[in-house]
Amino acid sequence: MQYIDIGAFFLKVSSLQYDNDVIVSAAGRILVIDSACLQRCLEKLLVSLTKVKFYEKQRLIIVSDLKNVRMETKIFDKKKTIDLRKKHIGPSCKVFFSHDPIKIVRAKGQYMYDENGNQYLDCINNVAHVGHSHPIVVKAGAKQMELLNTNSRFLHDNLVQYAQRLQATLPEKLSVCYFVNSGSEANDLALRLAWQYTGHKDIITLENAYHGHVSSLINISPYKFHQLSNAEQSKSVHVALSPDVYRGIYKKDHPDPATAYADDVKNLIHKAHENGHKIAAFIAESLQSCGGQVIPPAGYFQKVAQHVHKAGGLFIADEVQVGFGRVGTHFWAFQLQGEDFVPDIVTMGKPIGNGHPISCVVTTREIAEAFRNSGMEYFNTFGGNPVSCAIGLAVLDVIEKEDLQGNALRVGRYLMQLLEQLKEKHPLVGDIRGCGLFVGVELVRDRVKLTPATAECQDIIYKLKEQHILLSADGPHRNVLKLKPPMCFSEEDVDLVVEKIDQILTGVRKTTTRSSLWINTNPSSELKANLSTR
Repeated sequence: MQYIDIGAFFLKVSSLQYDNDVIVSAAGRILVIDSACLQRCLEKLLVSLTKVKFYEKQRLIIVSDLKNVRMETKIFDKKKTIDLRKKHIGPSCKVFFSHDPIKIVRAKGQYMYDENGNQYLDCINNVAHVGHSHPIVVKAGAKQMELLNTNSRFLHDNLVQYAQRLQATLPEKLSVCYFVNSGSEANDLALRLAWQYTGHKDIITLENAYHGHVSSLINISPYKFHQLSNAEQSKSVHVALSPDVYRGIYKKDHPDPATAYADDVKNLIHKAHENGHKIAAFIAESLQSCGGQVIPPAGYFQKVAQHVHKAGGLFIADEVQVGFGRVGTHFWAFQLQGEDFVPDIVTMGKPIGNGHPISCVVTTREIAEAFRNSGMEYFNTFGGNPVSCAIGLAVLDVIEKEDLQGNALRVGRYLMQLLEQLKEKHPLVGDIRGCGLFVGVELVRDRVKLTPATAECQDIIYKLKEQHILLSADGPHRNVLKLKPPMCFSEEDVDLVVEKIDQILTGVRKTTTRSSLWINTNPSSELKANLSTR
């Protein structure tokens, strides 16, 4: 039995089925309910409705602009949930907006809903890649789970079909898949492949990089290990400059930033060799996310790969956050560097299962054979199980059928256009950068000195939350607004987000202006006039 609160009315729905009894739309304003249940209440309900459509063949009534729709899904009240979390969940496991966290009970498309039915526009979730609770993805997983889910060591067509579909999106030489359960597990396996193939141990990573939470990856994630004041960097890990052409050493006005940043990697290799170390791999996020939405200059990866290959190492492209069409122009972010660049290993996660725990490592036949020749069998109980692969296949279907890569390109360009206008209007906006629906807005107090506007950035995040818009901030100074929403994000969503940021920045500017005027203890007559008109 399930109850849906519709204003002052309660509809009792029995024998709830997934696809033809109750569905609440992404905007929370459409209710689809079995007509036999609703017809008895329709006359009374009309006082709360603006549109009603009846589909006789489907026996469905679609009711639009429904007021106060709320699905009763909570078990505890919010305070109880917080108390139980403090009691039973590790204290280092943080939540968004920790001083006043949001309790999300359901989500649809690009929207999330709290226990009170409040709707939030989700600009954070690159995990819900094709949209929260996408019916095609949910149905694929449920259908396969009803039929079979078992150890991946049994033969199953879903596994090979999915590997075939996935490989078709990649360069031809990347032909062998290893399915695992998370981005961290994928990157850990990628390191093992590189160590076995090369016989070397040293890894080159980038400043502010994040590759996962397991021990091997914390060691190569400066974003994490720099937070530990007493931690010593592993002697087998070498940190190269982040190819950041805004805040880095080599900026946009440099004649060849790609070569300059790649030469830093070359120098690291030379120093490693002088100290008796050999390079197993260079690993990089194709676009740095936690590092502040950094877009490497074109040609950088090609030049790095040349240096690394010459040293006997491999190039690992981490697509865990940015793959599957998010950049718009290409299916994979590493393809932004050009057709002549192909990594030796690609890792993927997060969007691959639209929130379901599945990930993958794809590599060459030569590297895979070397891994087999280690003499140690590799297996993964859950990696590539029938349900995970069914979900992965459904995600690929939705990306294609709904042209989500095209949507990322169109909506992303529109977003960049509006943000550039915002930059012209507000001095606090230092840089706009991005590809498709992967966009960063770096806030600075001084555009010459690039003084990070960290406090202002955090203030914007919390003010947006009050406006029911969920956005996050990252980068080494936590001063970069990160936009990486579900791929169904629309131009209307862009209008709303940019409008609210504009309003908040306007308020910040006015407050700052007033404060700076009062600092002068003997203001001029012109300043006095300005003060009197505000």
